[in-house]
Amino acid sequence: MTSLLLRADSGPSIGVGHVVRCLAFAEEAVARGWQVRFDGAVSGWARAAFDELGVEVAPGPLAADVVLVDHYSLGALNVDGLLVSIEDGPFGRRRADVVVDCGLAAVERPDDGSGRVLLGPRYAPLRKSVVRARESRTPSNEIVVVLGGTAPTRPLTTIMRAAASTGAPVRAITSADISVPGVEVEPPRTDLPSVLAGAGLVVSAAGVTLLELCCIGVPTALVLLADNQAMGYRAAIEHGAAVGLGAADALDQAAVAAVLAGLLADDRRRADLAASAATLVDGRGAARVLDATTG
Repeated sequence: MTSLLLRADSGPSIGVGHVVRCLAFAEEAVARGWQVRFDGAVSGWARAAFDELGVEVAPGPLAADVVLVDHYSLGALNVDGLLVSIEDGPFGRRRADVVVDCGLAAVERPDDGSGRVLLGPRYAPLRKSVVRARESRTPSNEIVVVLGGTAPTRPLTTIMRAAASTGAPVRAITSADISVPGVEVEPPRTDLPSVLAGAGLVVSAAGVTLLELCCIGVPTALVLLADNQAMGYRAAIEHGAAVGLGAADALDQAAVAAVLAGLLADDRRRADLAASAATLVDGRGAARVLDATTG
């Protein structure tokens, strides 16, 4: 039996995206009959998802047939096994047997002696619930706001108020303690892909959720929330997969409201965004990466 160790962390300062990618690999590995262990900080719905898969969550040595690391802070590593490194451009870069940069704007990296280098959204690890949502999308007129666990309160509030001003029903998925009239606030949840699949328009950051939105085929307005998301933000706009609202610290409520209202009023524009997005990501990335560790 092949063993897989997943190493990542989540938390208030880094969000849950690294762990969500590991969940996708865990799902694929468990389906193949592999033995899987996760080592890192995880809680809430993500921890429950590992438990449901029967994946052991425990610290220990970096030792397994395959050791997959999705972490910006660990640097160079010596592991007992085949090392897979998940990168986002220069962020999290290290020498490894298999390197994966699954962003929309993945580019060639400096040669550091790494083995196979897998570039682009073809290798994006997405949970199986995302693929199911792609196959059963039923859009409504609802705006869903989901900026992840690291979104500052001020831009999140600005977006929620702007969305509410359009008159459309608005749902915000956040752990922040924010109340805006006309906005239904819900905590982060395991079934987020089904929520996204039912949205008419989503406001998102340009991290892991962006790739999920592309796979499902959801018209999206993007906020640039962090430096490590800048390349993906620009690439999504250039590919016609999303519209840009700008940097989080410079958002103007009236301008955001105008963009959202314009999109809601333009069915053709939203359909074009969704169609372009869906061509970029097919949801089979986790399988392709694990195939690369055994082929």
